[in-house]
Amino acid sequence: MSTPFPFSALVGQDEMKRAILIAAVEPAIGGLLVLGDRGTGKSTAVRGLAALLPRMRAVQGCRYHCDPAASSACEDCARLRLAGRLKTEEVPVPVVDLPLGASEDRVLGALDLERALSQGIKVFEPGLLAKAHRGFLYIDEVNLLEDHLVDLLIDVAASGENVIEREGLSVRHPARFVLVGSGNPEEGELRPQLLDRFGLSVEVKTPSDIAQRVEVVRRRDAFERDPVAFTTLWARQDAKVRRQILQARERLPDLVVGDVVLHRAAELCVAVGSDGLRGELTLMRAARALAALQAAPEVTLAHLREIAVPALRHRLRRNPLDDTGSGQRIERAVAELWT
Repeated sequence: MSTPFPFSALVGQDEMKRAILIAAVEPAIGGLLVLGDRGTGKSTAVRGLAALLPRMRAVQGCRYHCDPAASSACEDCARLRLAGRLKTEEVPVPVVDLPLGASEDRVLGALDLERALSQGIKVFEPGLLAKAHRGFLYIDEVNLLEDHLVDLLIDVAASGENVIEREGLSVRHPARFVLVGSGNPEEGELRPQLLDRFGLSVEVKTPSDIAQRVEVVRRRDAFERDPVAFTTLWARQDAKVRRQILQARERLPDLVVGDVVLHRAAELCVAVGSDGLRGELTLMRAARALAALQAAPEVTLAHLREIAVPALRHRLRRNPLDDTGSGQRIERAVAELWT
């Protein structure tokens, strides 16, 4: 397995890095969409997340690495418990890639043909959705994903469960993951149904600052020359970010979003014409996660203001009479409402 570029060594792209950390602290946000120019570090940032995340406790021998403290048990956990062999272990948080050309069997899971032919027994071979349970499912060029895979993802993301009924198999297993997508909007748009499933949406652009561009090239060259030495150089910074995530997760349950902040969130969503109520829910969850990351004693309007654009920019309807971008429309509404 190739060494990922250290997350802490990324230059600039502060909005993207902040959104990734928020998604790592609060998976209930629903995922992250990163759109922008080619070669701006979108894939690099997401892949760097894998090495950054703290390890998680899981049931040993469970194909879905279930949480031992979960109230419901999958068939693997139930079998292990019945046999008196339920043990736990610490495993890395999965960050699973979903290739654009993947088949449905590869994504959902299918019958293990080798064991079916050699032993005459039907055994389920888990797919990518099973491997991503309790972790992150990453789709590069998500706007080019085939429609049949989009439909599958929408169904599973909504239910948190994958159901397979085929080839004499009847299997259901947990599949709760944070959906992370990246892409270049010039190459195609996302279907609205999938777009709505992402909690946060950030835009990245090619830096125009000369010093910043030089630093990006310098760090990338150093990494390619000696990945191990470069990763070691940034290990302390990555460990610091990892501790920040862990401490934020511990603070999160104690942070309460007050009625004043909730009222402001709803006020903003109405002002910009956000469809549905996912806008308010995302604003609340993201503001709370940001406050936890910053070790703030409470969630304030400042936190709401900071995450308003990534939480709402992909939820606005296009206005043919207004050619400004969605981000500018939200910032304008924030300035009018909260000054």
